[in-house]
Amino acid sequence: MKPSIIAGAVFCGVLAITNVQAQTLSKPTGPVILTVTGNISHTNTTSKTAEFDRDMLMGLEVIDQKTMTPWSEGVDLYRGPLLRSVMAAVGAQTGELSVTALNDYSAKVPKKDGEDYDVILAMDMNGKPMSVRDKGPIFMLYPFTDHPDLNNEVIHNRSVWQVKSINVE
Repeated sequence: MKPSIIAGAVFCGVLAITNVQAQTLSKPTGPVILTVTGNISHTNTTSKTAEFDRDMLMGLEVIDQKTMTPWSEGVDLYRGPLLRSVMAAVGAQTGELSVTALNDYSAKVPKKDGEDYDVILAMDMNGKPMSVRDKGPIFMLYPFTDHPDLNNEVIHNRSVWQVKSINVE
């Protein structure tokens, strides 16, 4: 391979990395329902945070998840973006998340949970948007039915409902 081709390939690789690192998110047009702060590289505010409205979150990789939970009877159908998709969208760099609810309850969640399992930020339940009264607008939900081993106190404590923010530590 000629030196000029190698240099060009190296230059293109560096250029691609720079573009990814400089990526910004679009700005929310509706009410902000999730704010992500901390060790992230993709932001959309002057304070270097990432704010999301419902449409932005539902525009990420979204899945339907049928599961039972310890807080409801029977199996329900939940829909929302994968946690790993949200973390990729903000360029999360580290391994622990601090997830905070509207009532200021907070739980430490390993970022790896979202890589190992289809953890979703559930926003719809049985075809309807989740209200604050019903654990919404965002419920961090683990796939309990698909992975019965997740049905334990540690994971229950990480399953934050009424999520308002995530800090990437």
